[in-house]
Formats: sequence, C-alpha cells, structure tokens
Amino acid sequence: MTYASSFPALTIPDQSVYEYVFGGLLPEDLERVAVIDGPSGAETTYGQLRGQVLAIAGSLAARGIGVGDVVALHAPNVPAFVSAFHGILRSGATVTTVTALSTAAEIERQLRDSGATLLITVSPLLAASGPGAEAAGVPADRIVVMDGVGAEADPDGHPNLRDLLASGAPAPEVDFDPATHLAAIPYSSGTTGRPKGVMLTHTNLVANVLQTRPALTLDSHDRVLAVLPFTHIYGLTVLLNLALAHRAVLVTMPRFDLAEFLRTIQDQRTTAVFIAPPIAVALAKHPMVDEYDLSAIEFVLSGAAALDAHLARAVADRLGTLVLQGYGMTEMSPVSHVIPRDRDDIDRGSIGLLVPGSEMRVVDIETGEEVAVPASGRSEPGEMLIRGPQIMAGYLNNPEATAATIEPDGFLHTGDIVEIDATGQVFVVDRLKELIKYKGYQVPPAELEALLLTHPGIADAAVVAFPDDDAGEVPKAFVVRQPGAELSEDEVIAFVADRVAPPKKVRRVEFIDAIPKSASGKILRKDLRARDAA
Repeated sequence: MTYASSFPALTIPDQSVYEYVFGGLLPEDLERVAVIDGPSGAETTYGQLRGQVLAIAGSLAARGIGVGDVVALHAPNVPAFVSAFHGILRSGATVTTVTALSTAAEIERQLRDSGATLLITVSPLLAASGPGAEAAGVPADRIVVMDGVGAEADPDGHPNLRDLLASGAPAPEVDFDPATHLAAIPYSSGTTGRPKGVMLTHTNLVANVLQTRPALTLDSHDRVLAVLPFTHIYGLTVLLNLALAHRAVLVTMPRFDLAEFLRTIQDQRTTAVFIAPPIAVALAKHPMVDEYDLSAIEFVLSGAAALDAHLARAVADRLGTLVLQGYGMTEMSPVSHVIPRDRDDIDRGSIGLLVPGSEMRVVDIETGEEVAVPASGRSEPGEMLIRGPQIMAGYLNNPEATAATIEPDGFLHTGDIVEIDATGQVFVVDRLKELIKYKGYQVPPAELEALLLTHPGIADAAVVAFPDDDAGEVPKAFVVRQPGAELSEDEVIAFVADRVAPPKKVRRVEFIDAIPKSASGKILRKDLRARDAA
C-alpha cells in the first residue's frame, strides 16, 4: 500500500531559492531583524542581509564564478554563513557544504569530488581548510577567509568578507531551470560508509521549506535557535531557509555548549528550539537546566536521529513546553515526516505525519513485499521508502549508488526500519545497516539505547554489535555514567534483562567518558566498532 500525506496538496513555484526566500520581501520587512549572532547579540536586518547577498553574488561573478561552478562553504553557524550561502546561490553557482570538523584530507576529497574551485571559510578552520583546498588545487586567492585581514594584508593573499562586500560589482543576471539546476551538494554523514555527494536542486530545497511550513507554522514573531550546523541539511533547510522564508529571527550559535545554549535561549527569548537527541538527553537530565529561564520556548523539535517517547516526555515535563519529532535524511532535502505543532494526539515516539506532497511505502526487508498493518498495535518492521518533490536528483558521480537507492518509480530507500499502526503513525526502529543479528533475531540498537537512558545512573549510551562465536553477534552497550553514580556492568545487564525479550539482552558493557557523535547528533557506531576492533 502507498500512503499519501493527509495535508492538502502543494503547488511548488518555479523559483530559485533566492527568489523564494528574498523575492517577496516587503518594505516593512527590510528593518525587521533577520539574524542575531548568539554570542555577541549583533543584529542583521532583512534589508542588510539581502544587500550582503547581492554584493557577494556580484563579487563572485566578478571572479568568474557562476552557473556550472561549485563553491565550498566551510564555516560554523555565524551570520556570515547565511550571507555567503545565499550569495553563492544568487550568483548561479552551487554550494557544497563542508562539516566544520572535517580534516584536511576529508576537505581535499570533498573539493575534488564536488569540483569546487573556490572555498569560503573562517580563520579558526583555516588550519584544515587551507591545506585541504591547496591539495585539491584551489589557490590561496580563491580561499576566502571571512573573518580574515583581507587580501592586501594577508601574506597568502586570502580575501575576506569585507573584500567581497566592497567589490561594488552588481549581482549577475542568471538563467537556469530551478528543477534541474543544483543548489547544494551536501555530503552524507558517512556514519555507515564513505560520504557521497547528494545533488539537491533549487526546487528540492524550495519544496521542502514549503512542505515543512504547514506543520511548524513559523512566522515573524518566532525567534529560532540555530545550534544545529548549517553545513548539515537539517540546519540548512529547517533552520536557515525555513526561518528566513517566513521572516522569523534566526539566532546563530557557532557550536554547542550547554551553558551558552541555555543562556542564549534565556537572553534571546527563543520560541523555537531545534535539537538532536543528545541535546534532549541534556535537557532532560542535566542539573544546569534549572538555573535558566526557558519559559519563552513554544516548542522543541528533535531530528537527525530517533527520539524515544520517554525522553520526549521527560523534556516536555521539565521545560513545560511542546516536544515534537521530525524525520528526514540528506537525500530528502531533508524532511519527510514531522509532528505538527497543533497535534497533541500524536505519539511523541513517532516521527509524525508525512509532509504535503509526499508518499510512503513500508516493505519487508527480506522479501520486498508490502508490510501488513494490523487493526490494532503496530506492524512488523519494514524498510520505509519515500517519494516526493524533495527527493534528491541523485548521488554526484555515482550512478550505481543512485540506482540502488532510488527505484524507477521514484521511491527512495531510506535504509530505516519502521513500524506503522492503523492510524498511519510511523515509529523508527533502527537503521537497516545497524541491526544486530543475534542467533537469527534482529535486535535494534536504538531500542536498547532508549531503554538505557531511562536509568537514573546513566547519562548517555550507545549499543553496537559485538562478534560472538556462538550467537554471531551480541548487543554491547557503551555507557556514560551520571556524575557520582556508582554503576557496574552486572547492574546494567540486569536492568536491561528485566525489561526486554531474551534475544535483546545486553551481553557486554563498557563504561566510557563520552559517546562519539557526528555534528548532527548521530551516534558514530563505526567509531565504537573500531574501538572494539582495536
């Protein structure tokens, strides 16, 4: 069975991202605050932001950058990122976003694969981006250090943001088809393999902002906290573009620090807080939360990885606010599901409703047959497939991976295992590639991780497969103790054993200081498996 969204159908405009976000600015919008730098409180209005975007577009065009070119953007969440991103798109070029923590080797690989000929970065990241760009053949005068001293003063001749803004060159006339022209090439996280370039068109990005709007209903009164990285598609679409398109205020944070995160929410009176599950754990359990006034929050939305219903309720009860969950992936621009702000009847452990214009199938992971949905309770697990206007054009330079991911009828394999009930609510069980095979049984690590987090003595946890001669694989838990907690391996094993079926029992436990996670909040299980292998 193919499930369709219950929202009314959408008409996707034939517009570029720039036209969609900035084309409808009214005179009264120009003095409205668009972006606030969280650490300093510095403000940029919509009028100033549009002026910066056009100036950067003109400066890039004067450097020969335009339709068909790729520009790499390697920076944390700062106001200049917003100007640079939209300036690149307005020039007609394509952006490839580079994760802030990337190494020089990773940057070189991404720049070579994407074909980037210019890189925009910031001075704290230059130690990696400089050598990476040089190795990829990008010369120093095509590495823009936004907060640098400028081309004349820099011994390497790196231009800075002031150089771009002061060039005086007009924004170019550009002509392209938004449905086929690439706006962005983000790279998939690589938590389960080598990162691949994801080709997202202008129409993909515009469509997904439109699709997300009916559920989240942001408007000009909202102040949106942007701590999740703009270099990740979640931050790029759901924070940056959605907030600006609906004239909200975007409050940027360059990195996550719990005290600074809480202070920014308090001082900036942010109404919408977008997080990943690791931040939800802190909001539910850390004593520091009680020291700040977080009463302005109207909703918290968790994405990037599955959020357990128990943890969602704990955050909601502690903050006295709505906690929502959404689902997406880079290949979907990224959103396919979200819990609407006005639907308190939806299970907080579910990923919510299909966004407008989307369709879904759930198929058996062994046979590919449609999963039957019972009259009560949940279905058997199956892989979720999605189709809609937000689906990527494919993987860059990788037709084989594209063909393996997108069916001829347009349905994209998400690689996520879900269960569905008769009301259409979808519950993510785990990633297909992460399932632990214990004596033929499939054990989802996310289920065990959610259970472990309910223990008062556990601050964080991750579960991976551990090789076993008899069982094939057994679940192993990596556990971070709460400060001052005395917790043994046997106690953790017993806690889980009392609450799950025998195949799902944790058989090994290792205590560590921190769970490795990506910038978007995903558990890096490959790092934990490598730790075991070592």
